[in-house]
Amino acid sequence: MNKKIDIEFEQAIRLLCEYAPVSDENTRKPLLPHDIRVGVYLYEHGYSRDIVLTGILHDTLEFTTVTEQMLREKFGDNVLKMVKANTKDDSIKDKEEKTTELIKRCVENGQDALIVKTADIIDSFKYYSAVGNSDQIEYCMRNARAIFKYKSDSLKGEIFDELKSFLEKYK
Repeated sequence: MNKKIDIEFEQAIRLLCEYAPVSDENTRKPLLPHDIRVGVYLYEHGYSRDIVLTGILHDTLEFTTVTEQMLREKFGDNVLKMVKANTKDDSIKDKEEKTTELIKRCVENGQDALIVKTADIIDSFKYYSAVGNSDQIEYCMRNARAIFKYKSDSLKGEIFDELKSFLEKYK
């Protein structure tokens, strides 16, 4: 445990709480619990400050009114860069193309951005499995397949083993 990262972790959660939309019954997946779970997963697995904070903040540009400038000022250029890498391009309408572009962008931004995306997809697999949402499980499968297609073979770790187990479970 590290007091400095705990304080920044809390600041990231407070930012989310202030700017995230309120979830309701029509929400596909409640944002705050998901983003916090991703951050906690990365924290508990000993990842760096920037990876953990990006895990918490990975959806901010996509689903909140938080701006790039706000992220840069509060958490630095590297966290902003990784959040941007993990943000879907909604101008792309084709699902496969959108997923491919997102995962390639994470790979291009470095292994840290891809680790965050992997943690995001692991949590999504867990959530959509628990609520029985087969359409969103297919979304997770698309992302997992793309991660394994585009990540470097030299990039290994427990997180990728866990993702692979979900991919194999839902094949």
